[in-house]
Amino acid sequence: MASNNVHPNLTACEGISQTLFTEEELRIRVAELGAEITRDFAGLDLTVVAMLKGPVVFVCDLVRRIDLPLRMDFISISKFRKEGRASGIRILKDLDCDVAGRHLLLVEDIIDTGLTTNYLIKNMQPRNPESLSVCTLLDRRSIRIIDVPVRYRGFEVDQDYVVGYGLDCTERYRALPFIAKLSHRPTQAPAE
Repeated sequence: MASNNVHPNLTACEGISQTLFTEEELRIRVAELGAEITRDFAGLDLTVVAMLKGPVVFVCDLVRRIDLPLRMDFISISKFRKEGRASGIRILKDLDCDVAGRHLLLVEDIIDTGLTTNYLIKNMQPRNPESLSVCTLLDRRSIRIIDVPVRYRGFEVDQDYVVGYGLDCTERYRALPFIAKLSHRPTQAPAE
């Protein structure tokens, strides 16, 4: 991890202070994950599912590193807020394909409390996939509320607010080719 590395693009990005994972580190780790998934799902009927929007950059790079025929689909959710706190989840866009009898790989950008991932797992199980595995780029286990079965993990992160490589803060920073630490926590909740 390049904890003291500062990417040259940071000068153009107000609010971020430190590169946590460089483009090269991300490229290498995504290739390793792709190779691992390729080995584990060889000969199986694989569907990769990502939640919109955070994991899109990661999942696009990842599927290009999985050397297998596969299907790819997306789901979009919204979190309800009550008194500034998440109080529920609803699906905005459901899967387009049937996952019954298929091996399902749920891809996340970051898992922290585990609540959203747990919701997605519980939503997918009644659809009767042959198996259901979870892959996350970033794992923030230090604040986990619900233990979720993460089979593939890119990197572990602490409680810093991170942006880049698909991760955003109020829709900013998604297009950064690296992951950086935000110098301050956002004062308002991101738009849902």
